[in-house]
Amino acid sequence: MMLIFVDQISERLNYTLDFVFHERGMEYKLTNDHLFFEHYEGAKFNYSERHFDHVIQLIPSTLLFDEDLIVYEIHSAIFEKEDCLSFNQTIDPLASIFYVLSRMEEYTSTLEDEHGRFEAKNSLLFRYKWLEKAVCDRWAEAFLKFLTSHKLISFKKTPKAIAICPTFDIDNAFAYQWKEGIRRWLSIGKDFLKGNRLRINERKQVTKGARIDPYDTYDYILEIAERGFIVNMFWLLGDFAKYDKNLSFKDVRHQRLIRKMAWKTIVGIHPSYKSNSYEYYLLNEKERLEVILNREVIHSRQHFLKFSVSTTYQILESMGIKHEYSMGYADHIGFRSGTARKHKWFDLNRNRVSDITIHPFAYMDGTLNEYMELTIDEAKERIDGLYKEVKKYGGDFVFIWHNETIGNYGKWNGWRAVLEHTLALNSSDE
Repeated sequence: MMLIFVDQISERLNYTLDFVFHERGMEYKLTNDHLFFEHYEGAKFNYSERHFDHVIQLIPSTLLFDEDLIVYEIHSAIFEKEDCLSFNQTIDPLASIFYVLSRMEEYTSTLEDEHGRFEAKNSLLFRYKWLEKAVCDRWAEAFLKFLTSHKLISFKKTPKAIAICPTFDIDNAFAYQWKEGIRRWLSIGKDFLKGNRLRINERKQVTKGARIDPYDTYDYILEIAERGFIVNMFWLLGDFAKYDKNLSFKDVRHQRLIRKMAWKTIVGIHPSYKSNSYEYYLLNEKERLEVILNREVIHSRQHFLKFSVSTTYQILESMGIKHEYSMGYADHIGFRSGTARKHKWFDLNRNRVSDITIHPFAYMDGTLNEYMELTIDEAKERIDGLYKEVKKYGGDFVFIWHNETIGNYGKWNGWRAVLEHTLALNSSDE
């Protein structure tokens, strides 16, 4: 085991080194006792400004030892032939990992889109064209190779199978089915005013049982689970509003559907658009799902991917959420936190490791088709690139689809092939 000397042992440092070493099955030990370090006879490394004779040294940035949120002068740099970051003119791969993994830049940013989201285009990784790279894993490996080159450790990559992890958001359970009362008549009136005869005819056929609702893809999702994939579903149960348009949670047919899907998939909550600003709604929605499933709900993904890294996770943690799946962007594919590995959320406001495990995703269906406006073939090609990155640097290949986008309906005609392409990515690895 290698001993690392630091002037100060901090939560930020432990969190970062755990990602570097423990994630790769390696151990390390920290000390701030310079006498103990001097007399230690094993492999040792100096991560401080203090000088020790005949000991390999890397002078650190202050970032991993600061306790406040500070705006640093950040530039692109090179560490061991790998693109990296410098903070106040100090090149530091460990500080680079923490900066991206903790999403520090989002705590101090005031840039938001119309939905209050931090966009990919405003991120440092997008600016440096690193968003589709698992940069935190690249920096971790560069650091370990640096130690290996000085014969302090022996780092050898061990290839691991990549888990393909399909996830589905249920924003709108059906296009027409089970929509009754004033909501049904308002929809019909809207279609008549717009002269949308296609929707008028489709609604008639679905309500008469002459055709399947275009959003009814639940048997297909169950079939994916039956193939052996661990499928996560996130169900919107918020009250009807402009951006929250699912069926009522009170509808017993809706409840039966949720319970049916929960037999073979993991069903979590999809907190409504408005719940991001009002904790009361989030608690209500989580409790609704728990009553329907008759068990505690610990999995969550934000509707519209609408979250604030500095506040939303604190609220989710306080309500018992353990696994969170929102870490990614709506407007661009890639690795928002610089990795495809699941990792604990670090609460920068309190400088502590939280109880929430973040499961970052690589792409979302709407990002490919609607935001980036890719063709089906272009989408497959970009997905292949993301998968190759995960295969090389580790993690899980998590991605988002919706029940309404996998039915080859409307603007999603032919897009089920993209999902199937993703599900088959690791078939050549076996």
